[in-house]
Amino acid sequence: MEKFTKLTGVAAPLPMANVDTDMIIPKQYLKTIKRTGLAAGLFYEMRHDEADNPIDGFVLDQPAYQQAKILVAGVNFGCGSSREHAPWALLDFGIRCIIAPSFADIFHTNCFKNGILPIALAEDQVDALMEDARKGENAILSVDLEKQEIVRPDGGVVRFEIDSFLKHCLINGLDEVAMTLQKDDKIDAFEAHQRGQQPWLFA
Repeated sequence: MEKFTKLTGVAAPLPMANVDTDMIIPKQYLKTIKRTGLAAGLFYEMRHDEADNPIDGFVLDQPAYQQAKILVAGVNFGCGSSREHAPWALLDFGIRCIIAPSFADIFHTNCFKNGILPIALAEDQVDALMEDARKGENAILSVDLEKQEIVRPDGGVVRFEIDSFLKHCLINGLDEVAMTLQKDDKIDAFEAHQRGQQPWLFA
């Protein structure tokens, strides 16, 4: 998993509440277990009509936001089913940070497992950042995970809170597999002991 330390980039505004995981990545894209190529399905039904023709106007299709790295959204972002393809699709597009008043629990957890930083802030703070994000190519935010700060385009600073363990995992690029492999010497020692005590298990 890619480390997250400091991120500077365009922030895209998505002023919608209750954006669920089916809106983020619809069911027809759940057949793959690959984490690449899913950007094409990101918010697909908001970007295409029933005949699969592109719909003009969706924020991430606008030239100013096609390279967005940060998404500023409404309350309860990521609700609905627990599909891990939702953070995969966001990450494949290039989104590495989402700022919203609140997140659905499973989506919130899946973000951390995939190197995305979800930041929950008070609604008035999100509203202010949403206005910043509406500035198009000038909507540059800088997110410093170590300092737990967001620097706005005008230089103003917004502090955010984060669980210390999850912060450690993101800064060091540790998913669950990587955390397990940090103890590979103990795993090897346990297996060697078991092999001596119960060799039939390894036959």
